[in-house]
Amino acid sequence: MSPHRLGWIARTVGGTLGGPPGTDAAELAELAVPGPVVFDSREAAPGALFVAFPGEQADGTAFVDAAVARGAVAVLAAPDSAYRTPWTGRDSVPTVTVEDGDLLRALAALATAHLAELPRTTVIGLTGSAGKTTTKDLIGRLAAELGPTVAPKGSFNNELGFPITVLRTDADTRYLVAEMGAAGRGHIGYLTTIAPPRLGVVLNVGTAHVGRFGGVEAIAEAKGELVEALPESGNCNPDRDGVALLNADDPRVRAMAARTKGRVVLFGEAADADVRAEDVRIDADGRASFTLLYRDGEGPHRVPIALRLVGEHQVSNALAAAATGLELGLAGERVAAVLSAAEPDSKWRMEIRESADGVTVVNDAYNANPDSMRAALKTLATMARSRPGARSWAVLGEMGELGESSAVEHDGVGRLAVRLNIAQTVAVGPGAGAIHSGASMEGSYDGESVAVPDAAAALEFVRAGARPGDVVLVKASRFVGLEKLAAALVERSTSGDVHSDHRDGDAPQARGAGGGGR
Repeated sequence: MSPHRLGWIARTVGGTLGGPPGTDAAELAELAVPGPVVFDSREAAPGALFVAFPGEQADGTAFVDAAVARGAVAVLAAPDSAYRTPWTGRDSVPTVTVEDGDLLRALAALATAHLAELPRTTVIGLTGSAGKTTTKDLIGRLAAELGPTVAPKGSFNNELGFPITVLRTDADTRYLVAEMGAAGRGHIGYLTTIAPPRLGVVLNVGTAHVGRFGGVEAIAEAKGELVEALPESGNCNPDRDGVALLNADDPRVRAMAARTKGRVVLFGEAADADVRAEDVRIDADGRASFTLLYRDGEGPHRVPIALRLVGEHQVSNALAAAATGLELGLAGERVAAVLSAAEPDSKWRMEIRESADGVTVVNDAYNANPDSMRAALKTLATMARSRPGARSWAVLGEMGELGESSAVEHDGVGRLAVRLNIAQTVAVGPGAGAIHSGASMEGSYDGESVAVPDAAAALEFVRAGARPGDVVLVKASRFVGLEKLAAALVERSTSGDVHSDHRDGDAPQARGAGGGGR
């Protein structure tokens, strides 16, 4: 974060200043806060502002001392009435108290005002039902070729993680890659008021979180809020033109061209896409290669790309990133080189590891929705077919937030596993039971599909049956926590707990070290 004075922070968030007894008010207001804004005391660094959220299990105020020990110089806090117990250390450290107790609002106000002071920073907004985090990582790599770039850690894409990411920018930041998630209509529109985008990338509209939205059309309406926020094209300064980069292969995304004042760039495999892929091929490890086609002032270009990311669905993500990089002015050959060298930056997303006894484990346990589940299963089938004698294992947990469509979507996943000739489907936990029943109804036989009560039982079952050369996919929604199961399969350890205490969500809950939440 660019250095701000504590007095400026207090005025911006509508808070009041306080500090140790005897501290001069003017001196307190002039206190420099040059470090990061954090809500986890373990991430505090010299000069940090620590945000002490009220918690469900423990308040952030319980971790102020730990944050200060790591270098935090000030605290953003709520009144005592917002906490489980009054904060007895309020007078021990420079503090901005937000009188209405809404620390999320305060963070948003702080991020908005901070970014407004950085006119040289170009904001690249990104949304979609699947693939956001991977594409964010790819765009971040491409933008970094042109100048200092800030992109979210993991999936910091909601009302908490988004402003935290914005506040990581400083006067040197040329690009901010702003991943935008949504739990309902208006959410993305709200995020665009914090960080107004000049470029807006929409990947797809699927059924992720459909239970929250009430239907796919409502999801499309929400995702389109990003392109509605873009500035008009045709400005005297083209660097201020709005540009909507839309997936030509998704009809709902393509239709968003009518909702923006910006210039439209289509990416995809469709013949009319401005940036498109031809000759897509998948290797034995599920990695795609293709020819990138685009046109600029010098005419048409064809550039080969060989991805190191796993899954045919990564072609669309790479095209979105390529279109963005080209729009920023990066040469096509450099775009291809960066994308071809890119490894996964965010954990538990199609990570391939091999166990000591020769079993290939594909850890895609970060999250799951029907679209990403189908893509992962197709990749699993391709990988197993490419390995002589290999059997495919799909260890699948519940997909959350599907509402009334949950049973149908889980049933469909089980049926697809049978159609793809997945050798063994393992449905983990009661929430995934419809996967097993769908597989059984589709024609699974001889125990090709089983339902187990929990991750521990799944681990025991896979260990007993998997043999060298087999390929095991592990995938579920975030709250299921199957990444522990994937790790245990790789380690072949007989110890350790594979149960999970994770909760669902697009970004970590606000907490101090060791606990807390909001």
